[in-house]
Amino acid sequence: MERSAGLALPVAVTAVPRRPVSVRGLLFLLAAAIVSGCDDGVQGPTPGRPAFDGSLALDLVRTQVAFGPRVPGTDGHAAQLAWMLARLDSLAPVVTADTFTHVTTASADTLTLVNVRARFQPEATRRILLLAHWDTRPTSDQSTDPERAALPVPGANDGGSGTAVLLALAELLASAPPPLGVDLLFVDGEDYGPGVEDMLLGARRYADTLEEDDRPIYGVLLDMVGDADPLFPVEGISSQFASPVVRKVWRAAERLGHARYFPSSVGQDLTDDHVPLIQAGIPTANVIDFSYGPANAFWHTPDDVPSNVSAETLGMVGEVVTELIYSGG
Repeated sequence: MERSAGLALPVAVTAVPRRPVSVRGLLFLLAAAIVSGCDDGVQGPTPGRPAFDGSLALDLVRTQVAFGPRVPGTDGHAAQLAWMLARLDSLAPVVTADTFTHVTTASADTLTLVNVRARFQPEATRRILLLAHWDTRPTSDQSTDPERAALPVPGANDGGSGTAVLLALAELLASAPPPLGVDLLFVDGEDYGPGVEDMLLGARRYADTLEEDDRPIYGVLLDMVGDADPLFPVEGISSQFASPVVRKVWRAAERLGHARYFPSSVGQDLTDDHVPLIQAGIPTANVIDFSYGPANAFWHTPDDVPSNVSAETLGMVGEVVTELIYSGG
């Protein structure tokens, strides 16, 4: 993800209701109305909700980092893809792998990318989407040490954490069928870069190829959700264009006693995988702690390693998402 300052993207988001294809604008407004009307007003945690295991999620982070950098075209990327597909095939009724290519603007490299989607309760017409990116940054462009700046980012938090939460959640969904359809989407090419024109590639692909009768009522993006010192203010673009979804997620956190870590204050606008989905008429909230380490010192650096990721934070985020699902979405 990138800070949105200096980019034209928020302007494009603002234009969503005025897109030439009016159907998408109508779908956006309809989805927002549906999401707003679905809040069940539950005052406490949902009875019978399965327990999310933060320790399992941290083990899944470690496994990912052990593959090496998951940069498209590398051995680590191929190893993680095979591992994810095998794991999800054993849990989900429907798993699809969408392979596509992208020619980069910066270097004219051709990337082969794969979005993976696991569907639970695939027959349900009322569905929600949970997504995370599984690729990692090719260079540590935020490193203050010039000798380390060319190193690939290990991606324990930025890439690994959201993916780990979704993979751990897949085990719960397999053992305790949810009350609505749930799609877990692992998008590729979010962090390639160096600029935004060569980022968010998997999310754009999903938004561009999604069939109208297959669209979720809303989405929740998990990105950088493992910091040992967590704080998840409301991301700015989510606040503007997915406020009903934000309310549902942050209320779930409040019901679980996590309001301290999910304050209702609005943080900065971040260009992330939720933006293409919002532009496609799917209101999507970004759950992100964009302050990783002291003064965000671990972001896009070689210090994005499992020792800087917390099982407790992963567990908290996983618990919030689990509450959201089993409360009926």
